[in-house]
Amino acid sequence: MEKVVLMHEKIVDIIVGESKEVNKKLKNKISVELREAAPLFGENGILDSIALVTLLVAVEQSVEDEFDFPVILADEKAMSQKNSPYQSIGALAQYVGSLLKE
Repeated sequence: MEKVVLMHEKIVDIIVGESKEVNKKLKNKISVELREAAPLFGENGILDSIALVTLLVAVEQSVEDEFDFPVILADEKAMSQKNSPYQSIGALAQYVGSLLKE
């Protein structure tokens, strides 16, 4: 259980770090100080589709670098989920974690 919590926190840290990088190019910034509650995309989201893809590609690369396991975040599986994994940093972190467990 502790290992899962540590992995989740590391994933959140990765997404927050990459969100800070994406923020450098955005007029409206991702509220990274909210950590998991920070909205990303969708109804309350900050990102347009181009910024979302930019963030997802950066997170994919960082996750692969950290865990030595490739993940694909922009695919049919993610887009067909009832609750979008792109809604918030927390939702994206949970989705990444689920891919790493598969």
